[in-house]
Amino acid sequence: MTAPSVLVHRDAGLLAQAVAARLVTRIVDLQAAKGSASLVLTGGEIGTATLAALRASAARDAVDWSRLDLWWGDERYLPAGHPDRNETQARAALLDHVGLSTTRVRPMPPSDVDDGSTPEAAAEYYAALLARAARPEDHGPVPEFDILLLGVGPDGHTASLFPGLAGVYDERSVLAVRGAPKPPPIRITLGFNALNAARETWVVVAGADKAGAVALALSGAGRSQVPAAGVRGRQRTLWLLDRAAAARLPASLPRLASP
Repeated sequence: MTAPSVLVHRDAGLLAQAVAARLVTRIVDLQAAKGSASLVLTGGEIGTATLAALRASAARDAVDWSRLDLWWGDERYLPAGHPDRNETQARAALLDHVGLSTTRVRPMPPSDVDDGSTPEAAAEYYAALLARAARPEDHGPVPEFDILLLGVGPDGHTASLFPGLAGVYDERSVLAVRGAPKPPPIRITLGFNALNAARETWVVVAGADKAGAVALALSGAGRSQVPAAGVRGRQRTLWLLDRAAAARLPASLPRLASP
């Protein structure tokens, strides 16, 4: 696993635009090199703002959207189309406005499927979907994602892995979460084994309320106390922050120069 690099932008709006521009460049490079690319989406305010910035980007059509595989890092276990679902927000911000292949967009199951599913069954379904997409060269039960987008909560949670809950100790690739301290309490999330399968992990964080969690995650905290500290990309781990989220980082922590 790679040591994290840190890049700080002036504010949340500029951060979203910068991450969107970085995504276009990286996806285009990946598609040119190997024909397709895979991206794991995150929810939250800055994650959705990044997708909206990508939709508004003049460069967005440089991406061949039909050759992009989309997954989700976590989801609120709510009915299909519910405004609080990460999928719903992503579709409104970007996905419904570009030429994606429907067979390559793989949202986590909603709560209102016809067979009376449970979050545990939904997690097992998504784990099986990941396993079917994994290739022998991926060396594990999930694909080696090209890019994983993540956010961080004020408590240090990432995806829907919350401090002190059972998920931080669970070795399965996809987990059902009950009793999450942030509503809604029932969720589905990738576990650490799946999150750490990505080649590149981009942790995108904005806001002063996240500054303490960011500082802890980048200062050697354990993943059970600060789950965001437990995710690293296989080839690169990049923390993309606004100044407010970076405010409590130690001055000695190396940072990349902002463009």
